[in-house]
Amino acid sequence: MKAVTGGKSIATDNRKEQVFINERIRSKEVRLIDENGDNRGVVATSEALRMAYDANLDLLLINPNQEPPVAKILDYGKHKYDVEKRAKEAKKKQHTVELKEIKVRYKIDTHDYQVRIKSIQKFISQGNKVKIVIMLRGREMQHSNLAFALAEKFLTDLEQDPIVVEKKAMLEGRNVTVYLAPRTVHLK
Repeated sequence: MKAVTGGKSIATDNRKEQVFINERIRSKEVRLIDENGDNRGVVATSEALRMAYDANLDLLLINPNQEPPVAKILDYGKHKYDVEKRAKEAKKKQHTVELKEIKVRYKIDTHDYQVRIKSIQKFISQGNKVKIVIMLRGREMQHSNLAFALAEKFLTDLEQDPIVVEKKAMLEGRNVTVYLAPRTVHLK
């Protein structure tokens, strides 16, 4: 499907929201904003389209839900480029919160434990959530109380940091898990 724009043709994608441009505008009259941003008031659609073609620009329906719909005279290719550029900039600036996982056994050595604590502090400072998994294998399931004690030790060593416990230590299958989140992200 193609839209004709001032002698140029632009292919539009059917999966995206439909763009009402030039001859696709079906209303009899529109509230017109010209290429300089001035409000021209309510104008017949054919007159607005003629003004757009005279300026070698396009007539784009900005707000089809108003009565009468709002249309603007502009270069559609440049407008589309600007919208995509702004969306890309916004995407760069946003931070997605990830769930980082720290796996340990309940028989962890002190240095390994300190390394895990530093990793958790780093993940929390980056704004990510952390899942601490204490794995139990075979007969270790009989000593799950030691895994719960290790989970509590993690929490007591991290109580100075800006964290919130999302889920307390609980047994999930053969693992004891604890979920932590940064205090600023948590909304309770």
